[in-house]
Amino acid sequence: MSPVLAGVLQLLALMAALALAYVPLGNYLARVYSSPKHLRIEKWIYKGIGADPDTEMRWPAYLRGVLAFSVAGVLFLYLLQRLQGVLPGSLGFASIDPDQAFNTAASFVANTNWQSYYGEQAMGHVVQTAGLAVQNFVSAAVGIAVAVALVRGFARSRTGELGNFWADLVRGVVRVLVPIAVVGAVILVACGVIQNFSGIHEVGQFMGGSQQWNGGAVASQEVIKELGTNGGGYFNANSAHPFENPTPFTNLFEIFLILLIPVALTRTFGVMTGSVRQGYAILATMATIWVGFVALMMWTEFAHHGPALQAAGGAMEGKEVRFGIGGSSIFAVSTTLTSTGAVDSFHSSYTGLGGGITMLGMMLGEIAPGGVGSGLYGMLVMAVIAVFIAGLMVGRTPEYLGKKIGTREIKFAACYILITPALVLVFTAAATALPTPGDSMTNSGAHGFSEILYAYTSASNNNGSAFAGLNADTQWFNTTLGLAMLLGRFLPMVFVLALAGSLAGQQPVPATKGTLRTEKPLFSGLLVGAVLIITGLTYFPALALGPLAEGLA
Repeated sequence: MSPVLAGVLQLLALMAALALAYVPLGNYLARVYSSPKHLRIEKWIYKGIGADPDTEMRWPAYLRGVLAFSVAGVLFLYLLQRLQGVLPGSLGFASIDPDQAFNTAASFVANTNWQSYYGEQAMGHVVQTAGLAVQNFVSAAVGIAVAVALVRGFARSRTGELGNFWADLVRGVVRVLVPIAVVGAVILVACGVIQNFSGIHEVGQFMGGSQQWNGGAVASQEVIKELGTNGGGYFNANSAHPFENPTPFTNLFEIFLILLIPVALTRTFGVMTGSVRQGYAILATMATIWVGFVALMMWTEFAHHGPALQAAGGAMEGKEVRFGIGGSSIFAVSTTLTSTGAVDSFHSSYTGLGGGITMLGMMLGEIAPGGVGSGLYGMLVMAVIAVFIAGLMVGRTPEYLGKKIGTREIKFAACYILITPALVLVFTAAATALPTPGDSMTNSGAHGFSEILYAYTSASNNNGSAFAGLNADTQWFNTTLGLAMLLGRFLPMVFVLALAGSLAGQQPVPATKGTLRTEKPLFSGLLVGAVLIITGLTYFPALALGPLAEGLA
């Protein structure tokens, strides 16, 4: 079988699996976040944290819950790392330095999971399980909660109430993430992913020295790392490591986990707003961008330029032979079009244009299908922008799902889409202009610039993947990337929740002959164009200096 055909078959199998899970999981998520009943374990949790799950919140109160919980998570994870040297199960590792502890705490709480450390050489069992793995669950649940709050904003009328953050958070963990993660972890263990609490041991003699590995609860962390679009690897090689991702099947299964909830949430959106066709329209937009990016990535990586690439069947540098170009390309696109950041190959070794595709996927806002929760609310904000543009074209007040998109709503949407580009470009400009940050670049010229651009793109968009080649474990990068992750995560949430509150307070307007049919393919096409033009072109000058210059050289 040719490598190209193998890649296409993997793509088709993945799409078929997602199609089978789409309706049942999407409907289940809608029931979870609409049910008035609470499970017994949920009641215990509410009692423990002192929350009343039946109290409805307006958007400022909902936002305060998000921020308070996240601040507590940053402080707890920071202290856990700083105290690692005196904790049991530390495997003899020292406490983490202050700048790196801040970076890691900000990273995992912001659902970014950027790592400037070697996982198997820095973090013991307690930090990995009680700190990082816990944040993999709760940070993902926060993203889903904010997305559901925005959906309620579209679904409700004449009220500013968006639900209860604590109830949405707990339900996301207890009813959604934990059950799927348990099943997924069992599958990964059965396929060869390790799950233990063993210490450090030697695995052999190499070049006159010994190689050492430590075990860990890898399967349970690996499954939520993908399911929650987190991305932080137990080992430095991430999903290229055979202990995390041993076979082509586990590779495809992990891609499935990455896409599962973001895809299903479009169905949830349709069910909760009373129009499943609206959900299909959003899904079609996401699928068009995702399939297009996968096709482009495969084309760039399978292109045979030169005898070495012809002999290898494509650009195999930096890719695992057990996955091949097809599996690696699908993984690279899926992890950068979502907020996952896990890697099964190293993006710095991709062709110049291939590396640019991974960057562009993040720069679009990771909305195809995007991160858990963040992908849906990001696409819905773009839908508001697209409806507004369409209204300007025909001279009508724009409407979406029966809600008028006025000055207030468009300001919130505009602020949302401007935050991330501002963070990426300002921090990248500062890092390239100052003398010290440039010392961290392994390469010079266009590729070296791409290393820095990729780092701030990944951090500000809460992706977490690295271009590889940039030494980011410095005070400058640990601090600035940590700030970019926190601002890129929580500032957009402010405007998403404010938009949700504004929409929920409106009186629905009846559809007329002049109303734009947002469930039609025409609107999906308009939405694809809005995503590519409004967000994509923002970064074009920066892309021209980096991956485009390298790819066209």
